Amino acid sequence: MKLPRRQFLHLAAGGAALPVVSRAARAQAYPTRPVRMIVPFAPAGSSDLTARLIGQWLSERLGQQFVIDNRPGAGTNIGTEAVERAAADGYTLLLVTAANAINATLYDKLNFNFIRDIAPVAGIMRVPYVMVVNPSVPAKSVPEFIAYARANPRKPNMASAGTGAGSHIAGELFKMMAGVDMVHVPYRGVAPALTDLLGGQVQVTFASMPSVIDYIKSGALRAFAVTTTTRLEVLPDIPTVGEFVPGYEASAWFGIGVPKNTPAEIVDKLNKEINAGLVDPKLKARFADLGGTVMMGSPTDFGRFIAEETEKWGKVIRAANIKAD
Repeated sequence: MKLPRRQFLHLAAGGAALPVVSRAARAQAYPTRPVRMIVPFAPAGSSDLTARLIGQWLSERLGQQFVIDNRPGAGTNIGTEAVERAAADGYTLLLVTAANAINATLYDKLNFNFIRDIAPVAGIMRVPYVMVVNPSVPAKSVPEFIAYARANPRKPNMASAGTGAGSHIAGELFKMMAGVDMVHVPYRGVAPALTDLLGGQVQVTFASMPSVIDYIKSGALRAFAVTTTTRLEVLPDIPTVGEFVPGYEASAWFGIGVPKNTPAEIVDKLNKEINAGLVDPKLKARFADLGGTVMMGSPTDFGRFIAEETEKWGKVIRAANIKAD
């Protein structure tokens, strides 16, 4: 049967609109079942707490459980690869961290390309490191410590949570920009590094704020500076490293990613709901308790930030010739 031209054009236009309507309906209905959020770290710690806070918020806003699935190992690569291999349907999320940007250069061979294979959804927050020393160190400030380290090359021992960890890379950036030579002493995690710092076996470390705040307040450790570009409300009298080493900045950070090709409508819906959480007074206060500053923005903004961090830390890793253990 031959259709009249007007009827044919009407039906054709309706057919062309179907995919758009279908995509919009899919995004509106999402999620229709529990969503898994893979955290590439062990339970507890700032990464896990961040995931649980944003997961609870999304559960309440979207009416389905956002289940935290801890997949530690291989410097976050095990959990990241699990997400890279998952269906691109919005039901598997990744807690993205600074480790993902670092690992792109730190590891010679990975089974995935993070920037290519994981689509950015939204940033959540940035958390500074704090440059802390054992009180026995004969320096009371960043300038005095730089002078001490230059006068005693390779005498200060710099602890980290492990080779390639954020605390290590932050310290290497400081060494490069301040022109000092310190011996890197890697540990298997933050706790043993702080134990030896408290005992005086090592002299300095760049630790996440939540892990050292109590030691700073008690006087067990001396805080020299925070590594972000602005001072913290919880440590208002502690300067930034950048006040003495212009241009220095380092921070741990967290966000959400999904497998590439996840529908844009779902990515945008998650981005909208996460950003809503970042301005919620109660949730924002919880992040502030962790020393965090929220990172609002679009998926494109977060993707640009990841690319910048990957390039920045890649330069440090190559210059310091750092290799994964």
